[in-house]
Amino acid sequence: MPKTPSEARSHRAPPILAAAGELLNRYDVLFCDVWGVVHNGLVAFDGACAALKRFRAEGGTVILVSNAPVPKKRVADMLASRHVPRDAWDDIVSSGDIALTHVAERGFSALHCIGPQDRDQALFKALNARSVALEDAEAIICTGLNDDRNERPEDYRPLLDRSLAMNLPFVCANPDLIVDVGGTILYCAGAIADIYQHMGGAVFWAGKPHLSAYETAHHKAEALRDTNVPRRKALVIGDAIRTDLKGAENFGCDALFVASGIHKHEAMDGEFLSALKLAALFPPGTPTAIGAMVELVW
Repeated sequence: MPKTPSEARSHRAPPILAAAGELLNRYDVLFCDVWGVVHNGLVAFDGACAALKRFRAEGGTVILVSNAPVPKKRVADMLASRHVPRDAWDDIVSSGDIALTHVAERGFSALHCIGPQDRDQALFKALNARSVALEDAEAIICTGLNDDRNERPEDYRPLLDRSLAMNLPFVCANPDLIVDVGGTILYCAGAIADIYQHMGGAVFWAGKPHLSAYETAHHKAEALRDTNVPRRKALVIGDAIRTDLKGAENFGCDALFVASGIHKHEAMDGEFLSALKLAALFPPGTPTAIGAMVELVW
């Protein structure tokens, strides 16, 4: 039987669960990560989709919270292309939309864009700002590495040196450091932003683990349910300790850890969760979770 929140927090590592149904029934709202929980970048996870559909069918609300650096319409299209059923979710919060809102609020009119123009064109086209050379920019917006198959974050250090000398703000439209694409680990925009921040540069992180992500999701859930939703009745589901679990801790709600995502090799022995590895992955001070599963299943 899943432990209560207080019981789970008294342990250094989250308890291993075989099924999530009993746990999910305690909550009214799920803030669910997408990549690594609902799909692996290539195909949908049938068990996770079925669990989300059942949660909604029994009266729950599912808000997908993604660090994808594109508007939510593009996220929805990507979900459909991976055969994620539309009745598995109610709404989407994307880092792309949070970044676009920030750019509009700051009134930037000239941006230096970093990231693949083809893959992330939905965000770049939505900008109410010109794409310019670094020397003419008011800020940088980054959706990822220009060529994440062949480049590394350190390759951007010369550009970041110039940016720091110009005191340019850096808008990170995907706070993830890495992503697992069908078993291949690729770097994300967050890895470049992390270097810039450590150099002393100003970074706006548009998404998890920062409060903007789950605060936006919470507002959407309350609007959909037409009632207040206490944070104790919301559950974060995610595969990343740094973004999903830390974001849940920052927001003040429980979290469920899915181990077969980016921490797979740190948490699992083959197809099974390792209690020893899980304990090593959750040392004191690490954001915790109410439970850990290989994959989300009811």
